[in-house]
Amino acid sequence: MAVTVTSVDKHSIAEKNKIKANDVLLSINGNDINDVLDFMFYVCECRVELKMSRKGKEFTVVIDKDEYDELGLEFESFLMDKKQSCCNKCIFCFIDQMPPGMRETLYFKDDDERLSFLQGNYVTLTNLDDKDVERIIKMHLNINVSVHTTNPELRVKMMKNKFAGEKLKYLKKLTDAGIMLNCQIVLCPGINDGDELKRTLNDLSAMMPNIQSIACVPVGLTKFRDGLYPLELYNKETAANAIDIMESFQKKFLKEHGTRLIFPADEFYITAKRPIPEAEVYEGYPQYENGVGMVRSLIDEFNDELEITDFHKKSRNVSIVTGVLAYNFMSQLIEKANKKWHNFNCKVYCVKNYFFGEDITVTGLLTGQDLISQLKEKDLGEVLYISSDMLKSGTDLFLDDYTVPMVEKELGIKIKTVKTDGHELLNAILGNKK
Repeated sequence: MAVTVTSVDKHSIAEKNKIKANDVLLSINGNDINDVLDFMFYVCECRVELKMSRKGKEFTVVIDKDEYDELGLEFESFLMDKKQSCCNKCIFCFIDQMPPGMRETLYFKDDDERLSFLQGNYVTLTNLDDKDVERIIKMHLNINVSVHTTNPELRVKMMKNKFAGEKLKYLKKLTDAGIMLNCQIVLCPGINDGDELKRTLNDLSAMMPNIQSIACVPVGLTKFRDGLYPLELYNKETAANAIDIMESFQKKFLKEHGTRLIFPADEFYITAKRPIPEAEVYEGYPQYENGVGMVRSLIDEFNDELEITDFHKKSRNVSIVTGVLAYNFMSQLIEKANKKWHNFNCKVYCVKNYFFGEDITVTGLLTGQDLISQLKEKDLGEVLYISSDMLKSGTDLFLDDYTVPMVEKELGIKIKTVKTDGHELLNAILGNKK
């Protein structure tokens, strides 16, 4: 596939070799360039021969460089190709539970192995064929896989894709070739937990050491499920049962392999009303982005920062918003800060998710309109802090297309974002600059 260069970085290797915008890249060292993975793989050589085209005339550029030096070429899209969309219709898919009328990008389901390698996205393998798998092996690309179950028939049922079961063969092919995988299982009560979960964990452990970690996250259900597969949420009892299975396997794997391997999402412990495990249980937090260990990490970071941080302002009165799931432990943390400094006051406000439905309890899915409706007329102090996870990355846009300035105007308060990091959280609410 020919790829057009949209721009060339100033003072870059490409500019020094007189490559220009609108030149077309045809191949590198004789290899076709189909997308960003091909480009990144072949351009790593110390000597690269670029076959180019300018206004229909082909020419060759030979470049000698250090192995990982970048050329300085920019292309129209990050992937140099279109994103691969998901061909499944998973019974638990959150996007299928979205209300109508939201921005178009929120309805796109990606299932792209390139984004798995580049950005950590999870893929189901159903978009892959033998050629794709061979390329992953050739380039030695470690990826993240949404497994859900290793029972082929059940996987077909859960993903509503007749090929979903047979694609499980790629797990073994990849791990046998030395590809490292992180895996994800979305657990649905009565469907892929219980004995099915035991089967899945046994099957995946047989592929160690190239299965690095497995996260189990509970299904999330919005109020927009008309016509969708009937599912239930985890409750205190069923969450506890799931934890018991996972913790029994943790002990087994730790003894046999030196790693716990399987990690329940924080939501299981909160739902089951069980204590969050200590930090060492999470083994460096390999599944942090899946909501595994976030609570423990936040608690420990906040407490560590509280011991060493000073507060020098005459007074400070602020507030922070959180979802239902995080409210109790967030309140406990903030109360410690309030007690430490008599001239500091931070209020924690719990906002329910009326937009998606009250069964959605995570902070990151709160919307601008829910903040407005539930915080109006509240004493918010000088500043209201919200999680940066509520906003589209790099923007001030909530999921419901409300913007931070819109919410600020309605509430009459300055809003600042803070990451899910205990050190940053404490210093932010104290007004310390770090």
